[in-house]
Parts: sequence; C-alpha cells; structure tokens
Amino acid sequence: MIRLERFKIWFPVVILTICGSAGIASCASNEDNVIEQINITNIADKVWSFSQSHPDGFTIDIRTMTELTEGIAVSYAATQNSHSRYQLDKVVSHALQHEGYVGGWYNSEDSLYYFDSTKLFAENDLEGALQFGKENSQHSVYILSTNTDIPINGKMAEILERGIILFGTTGDYRPLSFCEPDGTYWGFGIDVANEIARRLGVEIEFRKTSWPTLTADVLTEPQIFDLAIGGITITDTRRETMLMSDGYLANGKTILCRTSEADRYKSLADIDKPEVTVMVNPGGLNEKFANENLTRAKIVVHPKNEEIPILVARGEADVMITEITEAPFYVQTDSRLAAPLLNAPFTHGEIGVLMQKGQEDLLRMVNNVICQMKSDGSLRELHEKYGLVYAYE
Repeated sequence: MIRLERFKIWFPVVILTICGSAGIASCASNEDNVIEQINITNIADKVWSFSQSHPDGFTIDIRTMTELTEGIAVSYAATQNSHSRYQLDKVVSHALQHEGYVGGWYNSEDSLYYFDSTKLFAENDLEGALQFGKENSQHSVYILSTNTDIPINGKMAEILERGIILFGTTGDYRPLSFCEPDGTYWGFGIDVANEIARRLGVEIEFRKTSWPTLTADVLTEPQIFDLAIGGITITDTRRETMLMSDGYLANGKTILCRTSEADRYKSLADIDKPEVTVMVNPGGLNEKFANENLTRAKIVVHPKNEEIPILVARGEADVMITEITEAPFYVQTDSRLAAPLLNAPFTHGEIGVLMQKGQEDLLRMVNNVICQMKSDGSLRELHEKYGLVYAYE
C-alpha cells in the first residue's frame, strides 16, 4: 500500500517532468528557427537592395555583403529560375548552407531580377568550373574579372576534355614565332600561346602553317588546329571570314635595309624607285602592301621569310618590307642591317590570335587571358624580354 501510494505520487511527476523538458526543447527549437528565418530575411533584404543598383549583374558574398570581382561563378541547379524578392529567401538559405555566394541580374525581357546560389572557382580552374556547370545543368560559367560567359558545351569544353590546345604558327617570323631545326618553337607569340595554355590548365602543341595557306588552314575541316598565333595582323578582311582576338602587340609596316644605305631611305617614295629591289615573303600582308604601294620598285617574292634579312645584308636585295615587331630583332643581331623608318611606320595596327567563326567561347577565353596579362603586368614583361614597344598604358 505504501509502495502503491508512492508510485501514484511519483508517476505523474515523472510524466510532467518529461513533458516539461520536451516543451522547453520545442520552444528553443522554434525560437532558433525564427531567429534563423529573421537572419535569412535580413540578408535577403540587403541582397535585394544591392541588386537594385546593380541591374547588369553581380556576385556577392552574403556573409560580408562584398561584391566579388575575381573567380569563375557557377550557379547551383537547386536555385535555378529563382526570381524576384519573394524567392530570394530560398536562394540565401541555400547559399548559407554552401559557399555563401549569391549571383543576380536583371532580365529586361520579363522585367524580373533573377538570383542564384553560386559556387566560386579560381580563374585558372576553368575545367572544374565547366564540369560543375555541366553537373548543375547550366548553359555557361561566368568569369568575374572580365565579365565573360563561357558556354558549357563549346570549343573550350572540347579543348579541356582533350587536355591539349593546338596552335597553328608559321615558325618563320623572329622574334614572334620561330621554329628551330630540332622542332623547338620560341618567340613573343609562342610565349603568349604558352601563357594561354597555362592559364587554361592544358598542354600545348604547335602545328606548322604558312602565310600563303594561313586562311585555308584556319578554315579547313576537320580542323588542323584550334587557333593561329605569331605575327598575325588584325584586319577587317580577316574578320569577315574568321574571328580575331584583341590585340596583344602593336604593329606597323616598315623596312630593313643595309646600314650603309640607311640614309638613302627617308620615305616610301625613296623606296619606290626602279633601281631599288624590294623583297617580301609570299602570301602575307607584306606582299600585299608592296604590291599596293610600290609601282616602280622591283618586287621580288622569296619563299622563306626568315632568309630575307640575310639576303638584304648580302646585297641580293635592297629593302625588305617587314613589321616594327620583326625589324628590331635583326637590327640587334646583325650590324649590317638597319631600320631607318622604325619610328615612322607606314601603317599602324595590332597583332592578335586568329580562329574559326563559331568559336566565340574560345575567342572570349583568349581575350580574357590577354586582358589578364595586360592588367597583371606579364604582357609588359614579354615586351621587355623581346625589346618591343609596349603600347597598352
């Protein structure tokens, strides 16, 4: 009886204690959820306010409300097609559970702001970014430093899957592209090509082309190489049928002559005389320039560009039509040669990278690398290495 009474008294207490503990835990959990939701809402309000003044797009670290300007941004599939303020809480919640980055942009077609939880990759990890984008059903990844979209399925994806980027180059144009007898390539353009490959994280392979066959080699199917580099001047004619990158080296037509006759040539008129023999390489812009501007001089086409300076030095020709990028090398390496009009070129232009149309994603990537090289000083260093004038202040 005594035990029974004790039991009757004790049992309800136990039940009450258990219920009380559960109630406290439930209240605490609810409070945490409320606090968490308030935090998410507050952050979402800040992101929304930020988006109103950045309609062209942004990627922001929501933990510090700092806009990101470097890296490759890739959206998560989980937050795809989230738009307007009422869906932003979901995006922020997902971002807080992952890397803490949110991207946004204004779509003028439907007048809606779109937001995504975003993963950030280093700019030298395009392969990783594209793979993540593919896994998350994205159409492209976004390079923040240059505002560049790179499609998931395009030429870049093909190159990354192959692991090798193929460059066509003439190998006859010191100091931009030259091939030694053992097959080793060197030069300003070769260094730019190697830098493009390095920043993409792929191997590089050079394939021989020539000035007469350059356009045909770029356009041929199946492709011989992905793009061409090394002394290729950017022209409207080339852009009509192919893609050309931004310029990475200033260029212009000038001459090489013998040092003993340097004072003889002060203008194009001094060259365009019957007694002057002008030598050019076939199929390129040097031959085109000579034919269009020299009507009286004797024009001789020599098949190997790299041999022409030696022939001029020997007296087998008087003048070589060349570029301000090529002439300094020969003046520095052969005292018999001079470039009297080096500082007053006949034309002004830039050298770039050439590729097929339809490879706009590759073009954007090449331009991205050129832009980075200009901003980080590595392009200037290449100019100094080869003794060329830097024109990108």
